[in-house]
Amino acid sequence: MNIVDVNWLENNLSNKNIIILDCSWHLPNTQRSGKEEFKKERIPGAVFFDIDEISEQESPFPHMIPTEDYFSKKVSELGVSNDHHIITYDSLGVFSSARVYWMFKQFGHKKISILDGGLKFWKIKNNKIETSEPNKKIKTNYLAQLDRSRIKGFEDVKKNTQTKEFKLVDARPSGRFNGTDPEPRKDLRSGSIENSLNIPFNIIIDAETGCFKNKEKIEKIFKEKNIMKNDTLIFSCGSGVAACVVGAAYENLNNIDNFNVFDGSWTEWATKNNLKNS
Repeated sequence: MNIVDVNWLENNLSNKNIIILDCSWHLPNTQRSGKEEFKKERIPGAVFFDIDEISEQESPFPHMIPTEDYFSKKVSELGVSNDHHIITYDSLGVFSSARVYWMFKQFGHKKISILDGGLKFWKIKNNKIETSEPNKKIKTNYLAQLDRSRIKGFEDVKKNTQTKEFKLVDARPSGRFNGTDPEPRKDLRSGSIENSLNIPFNIIIDAETGCFKNKEKIEKIFKEKNIMKNDTLIFSCGSGVAACVVGAAYENLNNIDNFNVFDGSWTEWATKNNLKNS
């Protein structure tokens, strides 16, 4: 059950085995703060998960996967236990919630789901919103066990431009992929990695509700790019967030468990290839 709907969550709000994480994050050019918005309103009982804070702090690239110890420490401070069924959501529908979902899977968490439509659809359905002070968190002793096999790096992707062992799926909007629109990180040029395919994350999501489109529509999107169930895929985007939206959709479509992400994505690729604006 990698995706749950708002009706299911509404009926399970009092379930002590569930913990709800608000994972809202916004692109650097939006001037929005997920953390500040969380303080004003949230799904009842939710805890804020900061993808910039719970990331590799020494990396020059944004929200890269951190170490086991650091992740364990930070997640324990949020009150998450290894036995919790985690529900991730964000304010845009399905965006950064998919990234946190993928992160927890790489750290060995078994029970985790994305809230389809997130806070956006939760509000459309007129469900209860909490506006008081967020709940105080009770510290736990979370134990992460990192498996790096699904976390792909620069050298993996560089090698693949020659070997073509896997299909690289880029989830950025088509203008950025084609090099006609600017990147949100102004020092980097837009464009694409050699031999990559473009499936913009926003065509996977219904614009009105913020929910995933139905399986038939998503299947058609992948087929149009000649992507089949048994293909080996790696998902990429600007900084490893939108990639997880398309990856989660593919995972759900094919009833598979987990997917590969180029963690540094275009930000790392463009930086290391010196694709910078002069």
